[in-house]
Amino acid sequence: MAEAVIVSIAGKITAYLIPEALENVGKLWGFKHELEALKDTVSTLRAVLRHAEEQYCNLEIQDWLEKLKDAFYDAQDVLEEFNIEAIRQELRGHSEMIKEVRTFFSSSNQLAFKLKMSYKVRAVREKIEAINAGRRFHLDERPVDSQAEREWGKREETHSFIREGDITGRDDDKKIVMKFLLDSNVKEHVSILPIVGIGGLGKTALAQCIYNDEMVTKYFDLQMWVCVSNDFDVKKIVKNIIACAKKKEQTEVIMEHLQSELRGEIDGKRYLLVLDDLWNVDQEKWLSLKTLLVGGARGSKILITTRLPLVAEIIGTALPHFLGGLSEKAYVDLLMKMACGKREEIQDPEMLAIAKEIARKCSGVPLVVQTVGSLLFFKKTEFEWLHFKDYELPDVSQREDHIKYALRLSYDHLPSHLKQCFAFCSLFPKSYEMRKQTLVNLWMAEGFIQPPNRIQHLEDIAHGYFMNLLWSNFFQDFKKDPYTNEETCKMHDLMHDLACLVAMNECWVAWDDTKSIHERTRHISVGDLPISRLKVRSLRTFLSAMPQQRSEGDLCQLMQSFKRLHILDLHDTYVKKVPTSICRLKYLTYLDLSRNWALKRLPNSITRLQNLQTLNLYGCHYLEELPRGIKKLVNLWNLDIGACWELSYVPRGLGQLSSLHRLTRFSLPREKALTKNYCGLGELNGLNNIRGSLCIENLGSAINVVEESRAANLIGKHSLESLELHWSYLRADDVMIGDRDEALLDGLQPHSNLQKLKITNYTGEIFPRWMMDNLIFSLPNLVELCLEHCRRCKQLPPLGQLRHLKTLKINHLTELECIKSDHSFTLTASFPSLVTLSIEYCEKLEVLPRTPNLEDLVLIESNLALINHMLGLNKLKRLGIWSMEFLECLPENCLKSLTSLESLHISGCPWLTSLSLGMQHLSSLRHLSIGDCEKLDLSKDESGNFLDFHGLQTSIPQWLLQLGNLKHLKISECINLKAISEQIEALQSLRQLEIFDCPSLTSLPEGMRKLTSLTRLRIFRCPKLEERCKRDAVEDWYKIAHILNLTHELDDFD
Repeated sequence: MAEAVIVSIAGKITAYLIPEALENVGKLWGFKHELEALKDTVSTLRAVLRHAEEQYCNLEIQDWLEKLKDAFYDAQDVLEEFNIEAIRQELRGHSEMIKEVRTFFSSSNQLAFKLKMSYKVRAVREKIEAINAGRRFHLDERPVDSQAEREWGKREETHSFIREGDITGRDDDKKIVMKFLLDSNVKEHVSILPIVGIGGLGKTALAQCIYNDEMVTKYFDLQMWVCVSNDFDVKKIVKNIIACAKKKEQTEVIMEHLQSELRGEIDGKRYLLVLDDLWNVDQEKWLSLKTLLVGGARGSKILITTRLPLVAEIIGTALPHFLGGLSEKAYVDLLMKMACGKREEIQDPEMLAIAKEIARKCSGVPLVVQTVGSLLFFKKTEFEWLHFKDYELPDVSQREDHIKYALRLSYDHLPSHLKQCFAFCSLFPKSYEMRKQTLVNLWMAEGFIQPPNRIQHLEDIAHGYFMNLLWSNFFQDFKKDPYTNEETCKMHDLMHDLACLVAMNECWVAWDDTKSIHERTRHISVGDLPISRLKVRSLRTFLSAMPQQRSEGDLCQLMQSFKRLHILDLHDTYVKKVPTSICRLKYLTYLDLSRNWALKRLPNSITRLQNLQTLNLYGCHYLEELPRGIKKLVNLWNLDIGACWELSYVPRGLGQLSSLHRLTRFSLPREKALTKNYCGLGELNGLNNIRGSLCIENLGSAINVVEESRAANLIGKHSLESLELHWSYLRADDVMIGDRDEALLDGLQPHSNLQKLKITNYTGEIFPRWMMDNLIFSLPNLVELCLEHCRRCKQLPPLGQLRHLKTLKINHLTELECIKSDHSFTLTASFPSLVTLSIEYCEKLEVLPRTPNLEDLVLIESNLALINHMLGLNKLKRLGIWSMEFLECLPENCLKSLTSLESLHISGCPWLTSLSLGMQHLSSLRHLSIGDCEKLDLSKDESGNFLDFHGLQTSIPQWLLQLGNLKHLKISECINLKAISEQIEALQSLRQLEIFDCPSLTSLPEGMRKLTSLTRLRIFRCPKLEERCKRDAVEDWYKIAHILNLTHELDDFD
C-alpha cells in the first residue's frame, strides 16, 4: 500500500512540475533549480518503488517506504500550497502572467512568502534525498507503466463479471436447502437451518440465489434479509428486520415499540428470514432475538449463514448444511469464465490442461477461483499461465489464511492506482452498500485518479477504476436501481479483511474508544468517537460512518486540529451551523453536508476553499441561500443541491465555474424584486460539461424568454442524461403567459443524447418544433418522458417514433385530445419499447396509443373510452384503474386479451356494477384489489388468489368459494354485508382473513372451524361481530378458538 501511495503522489508531483511551469516559476520566484532537483529526485525513486513493493514482507523496506511516504506527502502539500495561492492571486485580479500559470504558481511579490516557500521546497527535497541515501538495500528500477497495467484500461470493453445470483456448481446444495424451506409438514412455527462453511465458499451467494427463486417468493408471505456480521445487537437487528419487511428505513428507537412493530409485521404470516454472516456464540443473546420471531405462521423459516459450527449448534433447529468446495467441472468452468471474459473460449489443449491444474490448486473455493481467473485474464500466453501455476500461485487449502494469501496475490498484481482505491474502501463497514458515485467522488477528491491524457475526463477514468475492481472480484453484489439508476456494490468479508490488511496504518476505522489510532493514519472513518480522541498529525480524510450529532464546538475543534483535511464528510450529523473557521481547511477538496435538514446558511468564508471540488448539500431542506461569492470556488465540479426545498434561487456567478460537471438543480428566483443577485438562465451557457441530472425550476421567472433560453445552450450539453423543466404559476390560464412559455421551451432544446425528460406546469398550447416535427432526430435516445400539469396542451408529439422510450407518464393534461401519429411509421412500429404507461386526469384523451409490449398501465380519472382501447395488450402484467367515476363495467373483450395480467387494482369507481364474465380469462392473475366501488356486484365474477374487497354493499360472490388457492382475503367497508357463506370452508389454503368496517355483519359461519390453514384473523370496527367473538362469548368464540392455538395471537376483543 505504501508503494501505491508514493507512486500516486509522485505522479502528481511530476505533473505539477511540467517544463512550462518550471520556466515560468524561474521568472517569478528565482528557485527553478530547487524544483527541478525535487522533480529529478522524485522520478528516480519512483522507478524503484515497484521492486520495493514486491518485498513488502521485509520489515526494513516497510520502514523505509513509510518514511518515504511521509516525505512525499509533505512535498505534495508544498506544491498544493503554491497552487492555492496562485488561484487566490488570480481572483484578486493580479497580472495576466498569473492566469497563464494558475494551475501551479503564485506571483506574489511578498518577500516573506517567497522565502518561506523556497525554504519548504529545499527542506522537503533534502528530506527525501536523506531517506534515499539512508537505505542499506538495493532496489532495481522497474517500469512504472508496464504492459500489464495498460491492459487494465482495455478491460472495460472485453470482460464481464459474475452478477449476484449467478452461481456455478451449487445445484445439489440449492435442492437441499430448497427442500427444507418448502417443507410444509413441520411441527415448529419457525424452523432454522444454518449454512456453514469457511469464508469464500459462497454461502451468501447460495442464500441469495435461493432467496430470489420464484418458488420461494411464491411460497412465503414475507421475505426479509439482514446482514448481521460481528455486531449482534438485538435492537439493531430488529430494526433492520422491520425495515426490510416495510421496505423503508426504521426510525423507532424504543425496544418495546420495536417489539410491537415486529409482531405486527410477522404475526400470522409465513415468513422467510435470512440472517447473513452470523458470528454470535452467546446463547442468551440469540434466545432474546428468537423469542421475538416466534409469532409467524406455521412453516416460517430462518436461514442462517455462518463460518462457525458452534453458531449452528446453538441456533439451528435442523441439522446444519455444511458447504463444501466446488466439483472439478464446476471450478474449471468458473475459472475459464473469468479468464476468458467475452473473448472466445480457449481451445488449445495445453492451455486447458494448465487451467485445470491452476483450478485444482484453488481447492474449489469459488472466491479464490474467481479472483485467480480474473488475474489470468491479463496473461495471454501459455508461458505466462505456466509460470503463474509453478512460481506464483501456491496450493490453497480450505483454510482462511491460505485463502487470504491467494487474494493477496491478486491484489499484488493490481496497478498502483487500483491498489490505492481498493485499500481506501476499508473505511466502510463490512457488508456496507457502497454507492458507485460516492466512491468515484471520494477517489477524485483524494487525487487517486491518474489521467493518461488530457482528453478523457477524470470522472470517466474513475468509473473505469470501479468497473475494473468489480470485474476483478474485489467488489461484488453489484446492483443498479431501475428507477434512480443508482449503482451500488459490496465487498466480500475476506476482501474487506484484505483491504484493512494492505491499508495498514494509512486508513483507520474508529467507531469507539476501544482502539488507539496510529499517528501516521491519514484516512479515518468515525462513529460516535469524540473528536478530542483523535490524536493524529496529518489527517486527510474524515468520514462519518453513521449518523452522529456534532455540535458547532465539535466542528470548530475539528477545523482547528486537522488543517490538512482533503475530505470532510458530515452527512446526517445534525449540523445547524458551519463555523466560519472552515476557511482554514485550505486543502479541502470534498465537503459533504448532506441531509443536515436544520442547516439554513453557509458562511461566506467557505468561498475561500479554492481547492474544493465536491460540495454536497442534498437534503438540507431548510437551506435558504448559497454564499454570494460561490464563483470563487473555481475548482468546483460537483454541486448537489437537490431536495433543498427552501433554496429559492442560485446566486450570480455560477456560470463562471467552468470546471462544473455536476449540477443537480438550477432555480430562478420566485420573487425577482427581492433578489437582485440571482443567476439568470444565461449563466448556464458556458457550463457545457454538465453531466448526469439537471432540474431547472421557476422558469416562469425568466424575463427575456427568447434570449435567455437560447443563451442557456442546453443543446450544447452533450453529457446531460436527465433534464427536468419546471414552471411555477399561480395562474395558468393566461394566454400571454402561454405564448411566453412556448417561446421559452422552443429555446430550451436539449442535446440529442438526453435519456430522461420531465416537463411540469408548462402553459403553452403546443409543444415546440423540436418535439413536434423532428422528435426522432432531436431526442432519439429518450428512455423516459413525463409531462405534468401542462393544462392547455391539446396534442402530444409523435412519441411513437422514439425507438427506446420505455416509460411515458402523462398527468393533468386536461385539454389533451390525441397523441399525434406519424404516417411514416406503421402502427406496429409505434412505441416498440414502451413498457410503462401512466395517464392521469386527462379527461379529453380518448385513444390509447398502440403499445404492443406494454407491461404496466395506470389510468386515473381519465376518459372511459381509454378502457375500450386495451385490446391486444397481451403482455400487460399490472393494471391500475382509479377514480373513473362513470365506469360501469370492464368490457369482456378487453379482459380476454389480458392473458399475462398478474395484478389488477380498481378503486374509486362508484358506478361500477360488474367486472364482467371476462374475469375468468385472467389466468395469470395473482392479486386483485377493489375499493370504494359502492355498487359493484361480484356474485357472477371470477378472479385470482389475493382478494381485497373494499366498500362493497352486496354479498360476497359465490365464485370466490371456488378459489382453492386463495391465501389472503380482506373484506372492508361493506356496510350492507350481513353474512359470510357457510361454504367458506372450501378455502383450505386461506391463511389470513381480515374483516374491517362491516357493521351489518353479525356472525361467522360454522365453516370457520374447518379452515385449518388460517393463522391470522383480524376484525376491526364490526361491533355486532366483535361482541360474539369475545373469549367468554358462547356464540362465535368456539368457531375461531383454534386460530389462537395455531398462532398464539388473536386481536383482543375485550
